[in-house]
Amino acid sequence: MKNGIEIRWHGRGGQGAKTAALLLADVAFKTGQNVQGFPEYGPERMGAPITAYNRISSDTIRVHSNIYHPDYVVVVDETLLASVDVTAGLKKTGAIIINTPKSKEEVMDELEDYEGRVYTVDARKISVETLGKNFPNSPMLAAAVAVSNIMPRDKFIHEMRASYEHKFAKKPEVIDGNMKALERAYDVVEEAIEEYNQMSA
Repeated sequence: MKNGIEIRWHGRGGQGAKTAALLLADVAFKTGQNVQGFPEYGPERMGAPITAYNRISSDTIRVHSNIYHPDYVVVVDETLLASVDVTAGLKKTGAIIINTPKSKEEVMDELEDYEGRVYTVDARKISVETLGKNFPNSPMLAAAVAVSNIMPRDKFIHEMRASYEHKFAKKPEVIDGNMKALERAYDVVEEAIEEYNQMSA
């Protein structure tokens, strides 16, 4: 797959990593791209480690295997850093995005020899403040789009509002909270990207 990106998600059952991967596929498809979004099934129980994947490309996607050399990795639960090799196969030209209140420097020691970009987002804090509960998948979805630059921010926000309006038609009070979570996480990552670019210039 030459013209596209591959993303691997790490989370625990019940945190929404699979849902985020499927939402990303849906939104990218609506912007005219070819997509795949699928989980790797293991022991299906609350709290068990799960993995999900995205392929997004302007070309037809002919690969149907798991993703072994992702461009980006999204870690929805930072406790997995101690038990799962989240950077396995991750390209040095890509990046890893971790849900944690820690700084990038604080988590680097847990990533062994990984030399690529690292972004941290306190998705728990964002979701609690915007939704009243710990639903980290919306902030992490926005972070993944911001880092990977899959689509313009305004297009992503527009399509996500439409998606949430459909999904939460009977719970409209949830829509604004989710949109605020997306916007705040996007802001956090955009600031980090700008800082990285200034340091690299």
